[in-house]
Amino acid sequence: MTAMTDLHPTVETVAVDIAEMETRGAATIADAAADALRTQAVESDAETPEAFRAELRAAARHLLDTRPTAVSLPNALRYVLQRMDGDTVETVREHTIAGAVEFCSRLEHAQDDLGAVGANRLRDGDRIMTHCHSTDVLACVEAARQQGKELTAVVKETRPRNQGHITAERLRELGVDVTLIVDSAARRYLNDVDHVMVGADAIAADGSVINKIGTSGLAVNARDRGTPIMVAAQTIKLHPDTMTGHTVEIEMREVSEVIEDKQRAAIGDITVENPAFDVTPPRYVDAIVTEHGQFPPESIVTLMRELFGGGTTEPWAEPGTERPTGKSDTESNS
Repeated sequence: MTAMTDLHPTVETVAVDIAEMETRGAATIADAAADALRTQAVESDAETPEAFRAELRAAARHLLDTRPTAVSLPNALRYVLQRMDGDTVETVREHTIAGAVEFCSRLEHAQDDLGAVGANRLRDGDRIMTHCHSTDVLACVEAARQQGKELTAVVKETRPRNQGHITAERLRELGVDVTLIVDSAARRYLNDVDHVMVGADAIAADGSVINKIGTSGLAVNARDRGTPIMVAAQTIKLHPDTMTGHTVEIEMREVSEVIEDKQRAAIGDITVENPAFDVTPPRYVDAIVTEHGQFPPESIVTLMRELFGGGTTEPWAEPGTERPTGKSDTESNS
């Protein structure tokens, strides 16, 4: 991670919480990151605009290092840092704080708007299948329930961290009858499911969906069974770097999530890998639902250009060290 020089303790606390998944969910991560930059700006003792900007860029890099595939994180940092305008420290500070506050305010309403859009795809009596835990998916279900629609759900446990248990609990709180299944049982239930609903950690310009490992296999099975798959994702999940040829890094998590050290030693000399995400090609996705409406995956690049423009920048980078456009040191598994 980035060196801690001149960073406010709040930035470090937020970074640790994101890295250890105490803070999880794209919107929660983005909100925490933007607010951490706000705190850094408020408390900064920098004496020149240049020093202030350098301090904020360092804070952003430290936060960015925590979750390389959580695209909402760089989007939040980008939104705030691009507003560091001004000729004096106080002017730059004022604009930076305003940017962070504006970002968090817009974020506050985005999920409700997305939920209203997604609820329109659900009919009274529908049965859904979920994978992992997505607050955007839950927003769609909650909005549908508020409309008086009765729903049932088949919830995959989602190994190795079992985030499906969280989804099951939240759905029960919404009055949805839940059947919890192991991941490998999904295909058995797809004939009786009206929609597969998943979230996204990132969405590429071609409409590919990067989400919790297992999403791609579920999407392939759903297409084979004729079950539509809907991706619920706020626009903070869009990955603007992919418009210029960058790929999406697939995070590898600790192998201890998969197997304990004693069990591994008892088995013998084995390699254990724990990819956190996989890539679902757009041909397996029926619709991407955002707070701006629903889109076929092939059209998501239009929304991406509207929000982020035709090119991307890395405002957290030191001047002169930005990545060359169209090249990347990360790779996707698509």
